[in-house]
Amino acid sequence: MITHQTYLQAAQTFGTPLFVYDAQKIATQFNRLNSAFEVPHLKLHYALKALNNINILQLLKGLGAGLDAVSIEEVQLGLRAGFQPNQIMFTPNSISFEELIMAVEFGVHVNIDNLPMLEKFGAKYGSNIPCCIRINPHILAGGNHHISVGHIDSKFGISIHQVKHIERIIKHYGIVVNGLHMHTGSDIIDPDVFLQGAELLFDAATHFPDLKFMDFGSGFKVAYKEGDIVSDIEDLGKKISAAFVDFCTQYGKELELWFEPGKYIVSESGKLLVKTNLIKQTTSTVFVGVDSGQNHLIRPMFYGAYHHIENISNPTGPKKLYSIVGYICESDTLGHDRLLNEVRENDILAISNAGAYAYSMSNNYNARLRPAEVLLNEGKPYLIRKREELTDLIKNEIELNLF
Repeated sequence: MITHQTYLQAAQTFGTPLFVYDAQKIATQFNRLNSAFEVPHLKLHYALKALNNINILQLLKGLGAGLDAVSIEEVQLGLRAGFQPNQIMFTPNSISFEELIMAVEFGVHVNIDNLPMLEKFGAKYGSNIPCCIRINPHILAGGNHHISVGHIDSKFGISIHQVKHIERIIKHYGIVVNGLHMHTGSDIIDPDVFLQGAELLFDAATHFPDLKFMDFGSGFKVAYKEGDIVSDIEDLGKKISAAFVDFCTQYGKELELWFEPGKYIVSESGKLLVKTNLIKQTTSTVFVGVDSGQNHLIRPMFYGAYHHIENISNPTGPKKLYSIVGYICESDTLGHDRLLNEVRENDILAISNAGAYAYSMSNNYNARLRPAEVLLNEGKPYLIRKREELTDLIKNEIELNLF
């Protein structure tokens, strides 16, 4: 069992700030999702943009996952981790055609999300290389415009109202469309949102006779604090499975059902451990200043995301109200007005839900360095990425001595 002491020992051994991931939690989340759908052919493609350390990728590969990659570099990370090209779906947006050519040459599945790219693809490959098409269903999912990507103003996908245009292009070039894809966004609670999108995709599918799979994206909601409403995966799985099996009967053949979960699999596995540098009381607020900031966890500033924070050094101390802020010379609040057990200098705070979109969105602003990463496997900590050093920050600079 992973306890506060486990994390404190990791912080003492590897220093702070420190990302720590629980391998068992990742496996539990993957297996739960994998068991929720009752269809003949299910494929879960882990969205490696959430967390792309090679050890995490290899863990998921061993569990039977494929990958969803959004850049050619992510494709290369997947291949490096041992995934076969046919286990990787390439779902980019706003890329150059040259990048799409590279993906084709790697042999991965390609997912096209705009009409100009589809025309270029058809002109070059005709019927020789199949492709998937990303449809924008015009659904505002999850209630948060920042993380909803299937609404009418989204840059992602080809409008559901442009299916006839897609048809004309594929007929002209002889393109084989082997998959349809949609992704409405994150933090979806209501299964009816998925079903609404699914019905739109089912209707669109009647225009594409060569389908082998349909990809419903992801967006399953996890808990960020006690009492959070989360996606009922079993209920969603039951309803989606029934609708999909019924559709396949009408379509005339069994298709594969794909999803591309990222946050659902890794978010709750991760904690960011930070050390308290100072306690600063102003006329209105008591600030806890820590040795990290938005450069390591940007979601609170970027999305207004809530991440639960605990004082694991003093778990029985009296509760006091604090705002936890970072050491970046910018607005840098990790948690506003939080009741924590009394915080003292050098205490270790644990920030939850740091498994997804934390390290992968980290940066070197203020010339700050990225933390180390540790994986807990059967309770034992393993260093899976070294802490950056100044040499990492400057290694690509070219000093010209011009002045």
